[in-house]
Amino acid sequence: MKTWHRFLAPGLVALIWVFSLPLQAAEQIDLRKSLGLTPAEKAEFLAEMQQMLGSIQGVIQGIALDDRDMIIKAARYSGNRMARATPDSVRAKLDDEFKSIGGPTHLMFEELVIRAETDPSEELLSFSAKIMNNCMLCHAKYKVD
Repeated sequence: MKTWHRFLAPGLVALIWVFSLPLQAAEQIDLRKSLGLTPAEKAEFLAEMQQMLGSIQGVIQGIALDDRDMIIKAARYSGNRMARATPDSVRAKLDDEFKSIGGPTHLMFEELVIRAETDPSEELLSFSAKIMNNCMLCHAKYKVD
């Protein structure tokens, strides 16, 4: 008997299992709350989320390069200026729980700007992780569909 037969059944089982993973994931129920945005609002909102992610990337790169100006510039993009620029139509659809996460997150970016002037890199990185925790919390509770 050929030795490859020993591996055929376990290999087929593994192959079936691997291809069933996407199906299993698709069957899971998404319990996040929809923000109910129009297509134009969705585009604006997602652009803001992308900018916030870009800010975090710039902050981390600035920390790695020990470039405090880079940290400050990156953090400023997602501070209060961004929060104030959110269109009123989007703001009206955000519930109090969303605002209790989003508002403080923008303020944390402002605090990071101040901290970047004097805090050690380790503390800046730790504070950036706290900002990311807020991002993760919000993304776990809300969706834009």
